[in-house]
Amino acid sequence: MYPEIQQHILSFTEVEIPEDRKSVLLPLVNYIKNKKENDQAIRLNFICTHNSRRSHLSQIWAQTMAHYFGIPKVHCYSGGTEATALFPKVAETLMVQGFHIQMLSTQENPVYAIKYDDNEEAIVCFSKCYDDSFNPATGFAAIMTCNSADEACPMVIGAEARFPIKYDDPKAFDGTELQTAKYAERSLEIAREMWWVFSQL
Repeated sequence: MYPEIQQHILSFTEVEIPEDRKSVLLPLVNYIKNKKENDQAIRLNFICTHNSRRSHLSQIWAQTMAHYFGIPKVHCYSGGTEATALFPKVAETLMVQGFHIQMLSTQENPVYAIKYDDNEEAIVCFSKCYDDSFNPATGFAAIMTCNSADEACPMVIGAEARFPIKYDDPKAFDGTELQTAKYAERSLEIAREMWWVFSQL
């Protein structure tokens, strides 16, 4: 794993996560634990309205933490209720935090290859609807990372479980002097919570 990412992970402590957030995360812990104990594939689809910010951050950090803790058969995805594009500040933030990122296409909805370790497959990221053919059709957990996606998708077709784990949208700070700090803050908040989830297994 790239050293900058590992440094962030080593800085996380359980006391930074409030008890009310642990109660929100615990059902996901139990879902993953049950899958792991039954030697089943663990498919996690992180869903937000535009699949441009929070859902990608969650997908990438969850996959990273599964690798860090050696949890096998974890496959993380992301999607939206509509497709737009991965917001460039997200890629920039992840690069600053230690990920290696290659842009595979420069179209309106670019495709990125994001790596946390030289020896592991890249995470392929682009904006897509949650039911895109790139994502699993059945046997997955739908993790709703924003209020609007949770409300817009009363039923996620194909999901066997659904978990509302919501984060404030850093988009609120776009174009302000706080943008860089707030994107970094949100990314590390998600990282810390995914670290806690996988540390409980």
